[in-house]
Amino acid sequence: MLNELKCEACTSDAVALTPEQQQNLLLELSDWEIIVRDDIPQLEKTYRFKNFKMAWAFSNQVAELAEEEFHHPSILLEWGKVTVTWWSHSIKGLHNNDFICAAKCDEFRPDV
Repeated sequence: MLNELKCEACTSDAVALTPEQQQNLLLELSDWEIIVRDDIPQLEKTYRFKNFKMAWAFSNQVAELAEEEFHHPSILLEWGKVTVTWWSHSIKGLHNNDFICAAKCDEFRPDV
């Protein structure tokens, strides 16, 4: 399972996942989607919460994960929702690390 894996160092010479590989890994996630921005595929999901404090706590958990894995997403914190976007900046695309971290984010999701 993706959530049991650790991120590997991703350097600028790493190879981005092919669209087929991306789609196969996407099947292992729940409610994530691939969005293309500025010709860069990104993995994105919006989580909904009852209030700002719960969204904030979730954002902090994602930030801690990012530091642990040394892989950093875009985190948009708003009242009642958090949008998390993963992509590998060094390769301007998606890597296994993005899918691993996405799966780990889903583990933080409390029942609301």
